[in-house]
Amino acid sequence: MSAIAQISPRVIIGVDTHKDKHVAVGLDHLGRRLGELICPSTLAGYEALLEWAQNLGEIESFGIEGTGSYGAGLCRFLSRQGLAVIEVNRPDRASRRLQGKSDPVDAEAAARSIISGKATSVPKANDDQVEMVRLLTVARKSAIKARSQAIITLKSIVVSAPEMLREQLRDLSNVELIRMCSRLRPGDLVDPISAAKTALRSIACRYQSLDSEIKELSRQRDALVNAAAPSLIAINGVGPDSAAILLTAAGDNPERLASEAAFAALCGVSPVQASSGKTVRHRLNRGGNRQANSAIYIVVMSRLRWDARTKEYVDRRTAQGCSNREIMRCLKRYVAREIYRALIADGKHRTAQKSIEQAA
Repeated sequence: MSAIAQISPRVIIGVDTHKDKHVAVGLDHLGRRLGELICPSTLAGYEALLEWAQNLGEIESFGIEGTGSYGAGLCRFLSRQGLAVIEVNRPDRASRRLQGKSDPVDAEAAARSIISGKATSVPKANDDQVEMVRLLTVARKSAIKARSQAIITLKSIVVSAPEMLREQLRDLSNVELIRMCSRLRPGDLVDPISAAKTALRSIACRYQSLDSEIKELSRQRDALVNAAAPSLIAINGVGPDSAAILLTAAGDNPERLASEAAFAALCGVSPVQASSGKTVRHRLNRGGNRQANSAIYIVVMSRLRWDARTKEYVDRRTAQGCSNREIMRCLKRYVAREIYRALIADGKHRTAQKSIEQAA
C-alpha cells in the first residue's frame, strides 16, 4: 500500500442538534460522505460521537447548528477537548425546497458549509462570567415580565370589582394600590367582595415578591458586570442593563470577533450597500442582534442629551446636510467601535485572571 493511501483523511463533522438527540454526518475534505450517526444529547452520547468521529480519520472541525441552544452542551464538550467548533446557520428555505428536509440532510449541509468556506463563525464560549451574567439577565427579564402582568391584572380586577371596593382603590397610584391591596383582610369567602379582596391581596403580594426578586437579581447581576467588564462600564452612556446585553452578545470569548467591523455587523449597526445602477448609497442594517442594537441606541440617545462632544458632532453633520437617520447611523457605528475595544480589553483581562487562578 502506498504512503498516500495510509494517510488518514481529514474529516469534517456536521451536526444537526435537537433536544433529545443529535444527528451527525462525516465528510472528508473532498466532500465525500463517510458515515452517519445518531446519538443522545447526553455526556455519554457526546463521548460516543467523538469516538465515532475519531474512527473516521483526523478531525478537522465540527460544524454545529444551534450552539446557543440545543447544541450548547456538545459545543462545550468538544471545546474542552481542544477541537475546532464552527457555528453553522440552518439551510435557507430555497435550499430546503430543492433538497428536502431531514436531520441527516441538515447535518450534511452543515459539514458542506464548512468545506465551502461559507461557515466560519466561532461560537460563544458560554463558560465563564459572561454566561453567569446572561443567566441572571434571563431570570430578571422573566421576573419583570411577570411583575408587569401582575399590575395589569390587578388593575383589571379593580375596574370590575364591587362598587364599595372599586371606589376605595380606583384613584390610587401604583405604589399605593399595591400597598393597600396587600393589606386587605378578605375573611371567609361568602360574597363577591371577599373573593375580590382575596384575589387582589394575592396578586399584590405576588407583585411585592417579584419586586424583591428583581432587586436582588439586579444587585447580583450588576456586581458580576462590574467585575467582568470594568472598561465597558466606564464608557459614557453604558449602564448595567446595556453592559449586560452587550456582554451577552459578545460572549465569554470576544476575541472570536475578528474586528470592530464584525462586532458592528453583529449588533446590526454596520451600513449595508443599497446601490443600483448610478445610485450609490448605504442603508441601515436591520439584521444582527436587535437587543445589542437597542443597547447601542440607548447609549447614543444618552450622549445626545448629556455629552457635549456628541452634540457638536450632530450640529456639524446637520450643517453638512445629513439627515437625522444618517447621523444616528454614524453615531451608532462610532459607539460600536468604542464598545468593541472595551470588550476586547475586558476579555483579555478575564483570560489573564483565569490563567493566574488556574496556576495558583
